[in-house]
Amino acid sequence: MSNILPNLKYAESDEWFDPATGKVGISDYAQGQLSDIVFVEILVSTGDTIKKGDAIVSVESVKAAAEVYSPVSGKVSAINEDLTSAPEAINTDPFGAAWMIQVEGGDGAGLMDATAYEKHCESRAH
Repeated sequence: MSNILPNLKYAESDEWFDPATGKVGISDYAQGQLSDIVFVEILVSTGDTIKKGDAIVSVESVKAAAEVYSPVSGKVSAINEDLTSAPEAINTDPFGAAWMIQVEGGDGAGLMDATAYEKHCESRAH
């Protein structure tokens, strides 16, 4: 089973949000489905105002390309520039070094907790 951190909130589309820091990324489940990540393009800039559901990052793997959507609304306070030169970090550390953006003002309302997200992932595995 994928690693699911209890302190994070999760979207059905496999993004995670850390209410304590405002950081956003994709889950361990998502990176496992994509396989080897080879390219990352961050689609937003620091200072942008985003809405929940906006495309924030584009990732490409050896298997597929996918958009990453913001799980919260708010203002982009930071972007992880390191990901563009080291996209493989998403595969090795999706909850640490591979955070994608940081959002001010997001509250995580409507997102799943770790238990609900684990059930969501299990329901798709069958």
